[in-house]
Amino acid sequence: MLITLGRLFFLFVLCALWELVSIQQWINPIFIGRPTQIVRFLFDGLFVNYELVIQAYWTMVSTAAAFILGSAFGILFGFLFVTYPLVEKFLEPIFDGLNALPRIALAPLFLLWFGLGLASKIALGFSLTFFIVLSSTVAGARSVNTDFLILAKTLGASPASVFRKITLPSAVPSIFSGLRLGLIYALLGVIGGEIIAAEKGLGQLLSFLAGSFKTNGVFAVLILLSFLGGLLTYLTSKIEARLLRWR
Repeated sequence: MLITLGRLFFLFVLCALWELVSIQQWINPIFIGRPTQIVRFLFDGLFVNYELVIQAYWTMVSTAAAFILGSAFGILFGFLFVTYPLVEKFLEPIFDGLNALPRIALAPLFLLWFGLGLASKIALGFSLTFFIVLSSTVAGARSVNTDFLILAKTLGASPASVFRKITLPSAVPSIFSGLRLGLIYALLGVIGGEIIAAEKGLGQLLSFLAGSFKTNGVFAVLILLSFLGGLLTYLTSKIEARLLRWR
């Protein structure tokens, strides 16, 4: 409780000083905005004209699609690599090269392939999520205690049974760590794609506001993005804790 109150007090003092500096124009407000105007922009966008709600909806739709597709393929290829090492040996140099590419540099190519709509943003978010989940899945599947595997094979367990009852449960915690990180990177990829070129989304709105020197709006969108990112992380952690109660 005391920690929470301390945080609130710190934020209040910070915003009060920020407001004072802006009002007195010790720093040009066009560079730092004003907390009261930022709050007003947030309130209007969320509860009056719904501009922020609409743009946030499109961003979250793209993020959800990128995360689901990237996670599904990441887990699939992760278990494929563990089950068939020759497949991993064949694809590893290709995947390593693709993973080393700066994703933001791929954005113009995705725009050329998929257009200005949601598809190009989903593709960019997918490219980030896939490799994160893939790495965590492979690491988790290979962290299985070898004694368990030897014992299961000695007792005559089938490969499918070993995978279902030993490999998969052992890999789940590591997979969830990758999913939690992959969700945030899916959001980052979508926002990055929207900033470069998009018809809808918070990234597109952020780019427009910055280009129009509407600093209060820029800070409002950044605060909303920070809240959404924190909320996604919190929800993922709660889901992970509930599903891993068996540990």
